[in-house]
Amino acid sequence: MIDINLIRNNRSLVEENLKKKYQESKLPILDEIIELDKKVRELKLEGDNLRQQRNATSDEIGTLFKEKKIKEANTKKEEVKKINDRLVDVEKEENELSVSLKEKMMTIPNIIADDVPIGKDDSENVEEARFGDPVVPDYEIPYHSDIMASFNGLDKDAAGRVSGNGFYYLMGDIARLHSAVLAYARDFMIDKGFTYCIPPYMIHSDAVDGVMSFQEKENMMYKIEGEDLYLIGTSEHSMIAKFKDQILNESDLPITMTSYSPCFRKEVGAHGIEERGVYRIHQFEKQEMVVLCKKEDSETWYDKMWNYSVELFRSLDIPVRKLVCCSGDLADLKYRSCDIEAWSPRQKKYFEVCSCSNLTDAQARRLAIRVKLDNGDKEFVHTLNNTVIAPPRMLIAFLENNYNKDGSVNIPEVLRPYMGGKEVLVPTKR
Repeated sequence: MIDINLIRNNRSLVEENLKKKYQESKLPILDEIIELDKKVRELKLEGDNLRQQRNATSDEIGTLFKEKKIKEANTKKEEVKKINDRLVDVEKEENELSVSLKEKMMTIPNIIADDVPIGKDDSENVEEARFGDPVVPDYEIPYHSDIMASFNGLDKDAAGRVSGNGFYYLMGDIARLHSAVLAYARDFMIDKGFTYCIPPYMIHSDAVDGVMSFQEKENMMYKIEGEDLYLIGTSEHSMIAKFKDQILNESDLPITMTSYSPCFRKEVGAHGIEERGVYRIHQFEKQEMVVLCKKEDSETWYDKMWNYSVELFRSLDIPVRKLVCCSGDLADLKYRSCDIEAWSPRQKKYFEVCSCSNLTDAQARRLAIRVKLDNGDKEFVHTLNNTVIAPPRMLIAFLENNYNKDGSVNIPEVLRPYMGGKEVLVPTKR
């Protein structure tokens, strides 16, 4: 959520931002916000005046009673009653309009960075850099689910019978590999100075509204029937909401956390949810990195965070590239974002494995997360998040890039301690 002062005092900037994000349909909402804001401020002023008038009249009543002027005192009491009746109406209307104002404000996207490329959707994202050589071997690499099946490591048929499309069973060495990369990612981030966390996997609706747009909520989140609880789509949701309504000290920042959780996503409108592999699924596990910092430090942290992703994937012998997200591909709360994409030698193209975002103060405004600076001033913190590793999707890149002609899979040196010292996985069936 942006600062309403931007709409009051720099409306042209907000309008231009909506156009950059191809959300011109929201331009009329700005007029509605201006009108609501005016009414709310008028009601607030009237309420303040009524309270002052009530307090002054109450003081008069006390004086009149002391002076035995009972009739005059009772007349003033009637005036106080009328003031209170009007104040009830004013406060009710102010509260109702304030809620409506906030709801409309939450539909207006964050102001994006000046250097974000302009484009309608992810097809216009811009490659910025590559790390590692994208090799295509001289032998065929099978589809990732076939590689997993060769180790007796994947059963989607049984999962379909038990849970439906978009679910899976991982078994044996593939399941162990899944756990190993999560453990390695955890320790990788701990070594970077991040605090390891395991958060709640369900959160209240006000926490959901604090970390994402209404459209994202509708498309992603599973709601627990009959309760004010949602299954998280990523641990970022509960990790940022951990600080809801808090005032942090400047000395507390930056707060750097790496969190593990299962993730649950409806994937409304997603294509390929019924495909035989594990690229797009309803349930997965993820190691996340989350940072809360002062506003002047958020861009530095953004660069650190996406670089951590590159470093981690290169340590697993996986070539990657950085893809800068264009304006139309940015979720409403994001100031800037980039994807780290892994090389698929089978498909001869890259695909997303990490998403790093700077949301500036958009989430903090929604959740009322502020920092008290050493000089006594208070301001909203900036929040950032990035995927560390999200198996089983990232296992696609791992298996393809470490696959040998004989069907075996190499285990990079950094991962061997988490795999019982194994240097290679040998398929159980051909």
